[in-house]
Amino acid sequence: MQISKLLYAKSQYPEFLREIPSPPKELFVLGKVLTDIPLVAIVGSRKPTAYGKQITHQLAGELAHAGVGVVSGLALGIDAIAHQGALDAGGYTIAVQACGLNEIYPASNRNLGRRIIESGGAVVSEYPKGMPPLKQHFPARNRIISGLSLAVIVTEADASSGSLITANFALEQNKLVMAVPGNITSLRSAGPNNLIKTGAIPVTSAADVLTALDLKSTKLSKKPARADSAVEAKLMELLDSGLSNSQELIEQSGLNAAEFANVITLMEITGKVRNLGAGTWIRS
Repeated sequence: MQISKLLYAKSQYPEFLREIPSPPKELFVLGKVLTDIPLVAIVGSRKPTAYGKQITHQLAGELAHAGVGVVSGLALGIDAIAHQGALDAGGYTIAVQACGLNEIYPASNRNLGRRIIESGGAVVSEYPKGMPPLKQHFPARNRIISGLSLAVIVTEADASSGSLITANFALEQNKLVMAVPGNITSLRSAGPNNLIKTGAIPVTSAADVLTALDLKSTKLSKKPARADSAVEAKLMELLDSGLSNSQELIEQSGLNAAEFANVITLMEITGKVRNLGAGTWIRS
């Protein structure tokens, strides 16, 4: 796909990005940057817990169902899951890169990057073709993630996470900062919990985001899939209670490993659950 360019001086340039301090003079684009829908950034740890994976995918999907686009950085962990959650819900998402667009970075997320573009989303960068992902580029690209967005949500991050740089940029740009509260004993929840203590808006669902941004949606009443058997109903109940790991689900359901594998595979095929990898499951 051909790389296009949005120039600061031209009308196609995103208006919110134009208003930030030190906006990029040009934005290189694979895909299409939409300017007629609200955008919200979701960022966080590169090594999320099962809780972080679940809430990020859920929140991104709910926002997508509500007609809100999701912006993130295509990094491992929370960023990738946020993009996936939006795509799985049929929504729009933008990935901001810290390198030229001749190659999608990191390599392990190239298929995800292609999926974003093919779905009608965009992969963007302020760096020209051939520019490598240098260390200093990552903090700089975070101002673009926040700049494109109405708000920045941190779902899971430790106290020194780079995702907090994005939250700081959001404050400088007069954008809303939001955070998902987490277990106070979890290092991965220290970042969002600290943000909430200093004034960030707590988020437990997309409805909180829509309310804070004064956005309305008629699409959040999506009905959850119904169980087709007592065993499926039990697994759904366990997933709703917060369990997500395969071994925990096996132990609590009373199924053996083979029975669990058969049931959970059928539930995935019929769209009742989603596999987040590493033996982690969530409700669709």
